[in-house]
Amino acid sequence: MLPELITFVSRLFVLLAIAPAAGSTGMERSTLRDVQTATGGRAQASDPAAVAFDRVTTDSRTARPGDLFWALEGSRHDGHDFVADAIGRGAVACVVQENKTVAGNFPAIVVPDVLQGLQDFARSHRQRMDALVIGVTGSVGKTTTREMLHAAISSTCEGCRSRKNFNNHIGLPLSVLDIERRHEFAVLEMAASHSGEIRQLADVARPEVGVLTGIGVAHLASFGSIETIAATKTELLESLPSGGFAVINGDDPRCRAAGVRARCRVIAAGERADNVLRATAIESDGQALRFRVDGTAYTLRAIGRHHVSTALAAIAVAKEVGIKPRDIADGLVQFAAVEGRCQMRQRQPWTLIDDTYNANPSSAEAACRLLSDCKCEGRRILVLADMLELGPESAAWHTAIGELAARLGIDGLIAVGQYAADVLAGARGQGMHSEQLAQCDDLDVVTAILDCWLAPGDVVLVKGSRSMRMERVVDRLMALTNIQENIAPCASTRACA
Repeated sequence: MLPELITFVSRLFVLLAIAPAAGSTGMERSTLRDVQTATGGRAQASDPAAVAFDRVTTDSRTARPGDLFWALEGSRHDGHDFVADAIGRGAVACVVQENKTVAGNFPAIVVPDVLQGLQDFARSHRQRMDALVIGVTGSVGKTTTREMLHAAISSTCEGCRSRKNFNNHIGLPLSVLDIERRHEFAVLEMAASHSGEIRQLADVARPEVGVLTGIGVAHLASFGSIETIAATKTELLESLPSGGFAVINGDDPRCRAAGVRARCRVIAAGERADNVLRATAIESDGQALRFRVDGTAYTLRAIGRHHVSTALAAIAVAKEVGIKPRDIADGLVQFAAVEGRCQMRQRQPWTLIDDTYNANPSSAEAACRLLSDCKCEGRRILVLADMLELGPESAAWHTAIGELAARLGIDGLIAVGQYAADVLAGARGQGMHSEQLAQCDDLDVVTAILDCWLAPGDVVLVKGSRSMRMERVVDRLMALTNIQENIAPCASTRACA
């Protein structure tokens, strides 16, 4: 571990004050006795101290010799129905719930609640690890921030981060169990759809550092108001120890307000002059972002100016733990866009930007601005599917995005889903013409329209909420390049629309 990091961790006295103590995870070798102690469960059919495992899985299909199978109950499947399958594939033991009937005589820990047991075991595991834990939350950019943080700090230190979308009440404990003794840091993503969830996740992960990427409208149907969203995201900052620190998006007024609630030092990062850490001389060539921070030049292989604030969070954390700016820059240049998140998928004969992973008003606004800023010889075309979970205000938010697209000068807009008419109404209200607009209920129609619209030099960005599955449009667009060149194009875009 770097001397600088040792100094920092020592300053975070919480690490020294803690007594040792839908997926799979690699982890430090543990025993059923460790699980029993952490969960308060009872052992079945074995001496718990004699049964060791080095991986936890919640999916029997991925079970392998040496695993512990955790029989979680989901909305569609109950893990207890697959215990025999997990054992058959080599799992050495299982964790099951006491009110469930499971046939067979196998080593197990029986607990009152399997999900609570997983969280309790992860909390216990976390307390035994020395890694500096960095929690990341916000309404937008959590995964990209997580990846940039890992890239920046990995230039010098060894660490881990949450895999894929392991960021909720199940995924976060599994991510915690990924932490090993060799790890000097861990970057853990934290998501929520209800008040109190971030506080619960923080209770498991015990982060010393918190990053708040931004506060905007997301999951409004379950949160009820933007004020509740802000309060929930603030729970991460409130959970940090006084010896830790927080990094917030200093250009976001709601993040600024949230920072007041932290008990620790808060570092505001952004483009505004009043930030502690500020990016200047920002440039983009359509393939990479370049900017300077405190005299050091940084290059980021990403498109979209909103990535600058994400990179600033990574730079702020890395500098605070003692990593030299040049090493941080070397780490960030290794960052690659996460699949489905402002990812450039194709450049010829037209440019395709895949932003299909998810959508809410804040990320949709960023996507519109990204598309508007793209330098191209042709047109800029936005394909936008429904932004879900916005509650009674859904229509209004979709109308607002249509208005923004028109104001930013986007040349073509294809809207998909229940709120497509609202998007187009907003665009028309701001001056877009009918021949620039299309409303679709079927993805085949979307592809057909794009086949007619797209010409060499155009840029098309595809976005929508996860359950809209807009990645299928991206796949079909990729396939269009394989169509024989001698196929005649449509006579006019109006005929397609």
